[in-house]
Amino acid sequence: MKARFAVCLNNEGFSASLERFKIYRVLPDERAAKHGLLRIVDESGEDYLYPADRFAPIEPPEAVERAFEASLASTS
Repeated sequence: MKARFAVCLNNEGFSASLERFKIYRVLPDERAAKHGLLRIVDESGEDYLYPADRFAPIEPPEAVERAFEASLASTS
């Protein structure tokens, strides 16, 4: 499955774990989505649920997505 990405638009109340205008990896979670939440890999490197309205989904260029995935692979 291809990774999805979103940019953080509002980190109010989550400034320690989210940065405004930063791109985050979104993990699939249908149950969370039904409740208006996204599962985001945040600054801690762990995934947590955040309100979906704080993010805008993006589709980065293929080269950017490959670079992002390569960086994730090298840290695991």
